[in-house]
Amino acid sequence: MENSAGAETCGVQDVPDHRPEAAELLDGLQVVAIPLHTRFRGQTVREMALLEGPQGWTEFSPFPEYGDEEAAHWLRAALDFGWSPAPARQRDRIPVNATLPAVAPDDVERVLAHYDGCRTVKVKVAERGQSLDDDVARVRRVRDVIGAEGRIRVDANGGWNVDEAEHAVHRLAEFDLEYVEQPCARVDELAELRERIAYLGILVAADESVRKAEDPLAVARAGAADLLVVKAQPLGGIRRALAIVAEAGLPAVISSALESSVGIAMGAHLAAALPDLDYDCGLATVDLFTGDVVPDARSLVPRGGSIPVERPEVDPALLARHRASPEREQWWRERVIRCHALLT
Repeated sequence: MENSAGAETCGVQDVPDHRPEAAELLDGLQVVAIPLHTRFRGQTVREMALLEGPQGWTEFSPFPEYGDEEAAHWLRAALDFGWSPAPARQRDRIPVNATLPAVAPDDVERVLAHYDGCRTVKVKVAERGQSLDDDVARVRRVRDVIGAEGRIRVDANGGWNVDEAEHAVHRLAEFDLEYVEQPCARVDELAELRERIAYLGILVAADESVRKAEDPLAVARAGAADLLVVKAQPLGGIRRALAIVAEAGLPAVISSALESSVGIAMGAHLAAALPDLDYDCGLATVDLFTGDVVPDARSLVPRGGSIPVERPEVDPALLARHRASPEREQWWRERVIRCHALLT
């Protein structure tokens, strides 16, 4: 692996952490709850806390079931983006992939129509309550819709064991997969599967094994993946994510954690700072929602297959429209206080 000193070339170590007091955060905290068009990873409504720092708007949106230790990384990321200058950009637009939930084949074309100009599709597979036959039918329909030149990657979210994953990859190989994302839950399973399917030329990407692990570099050390799926919030912010990518020495795909345009902007700035960006990024997820906190004209949805690298301005009217209930707002305020106390 490369030495972590490589992170300095990305502007990672030249800006110290900024940590405003919890009271300052609570004064400006805005909590929204926005429904999704289609259930996505068990979510039908996404709650997000928004803050405005000296650098602009930022987002704190760990999933409700996450404990405070894990959620504190997301708060660190929010403070990093809102209170520290972003690293220097290597590019001004980020190519993005379409994201297809575990829908029926008949719904594939409708969903993909939202992704203007995207030629890569990430397809959710291994959905609880569905079968491998369902996955094959969904991926087949995607290939029909996007044609032979389009790229397909599948994401199992750790839903298979090694044998199931090997069988699934063989069934799906005919569709010319770009890679399979987090096919198994454990790092040792990923390493074994990678060996088993190497002859097929299908790459293995690690997502949860990077963003939820105590040691996000364990995947690289174990030779368990060909590339990393990196998300800014779970890893503690742009600068920390850049350092992890530099030390791992593997290609990175920057992805969304199911965020508003504000959170997507954080991911776009991360992707813009990478020295190399070899894959389309999973940052085109705003259209999964029925609304946004940014006006349509400035919402970070794909146009021509990419999104701009910018800090969107939040619309007060949209904040009011999507405002969470007082009970949920209080829940988030208490969460911010607990997570802030854990930052070191």
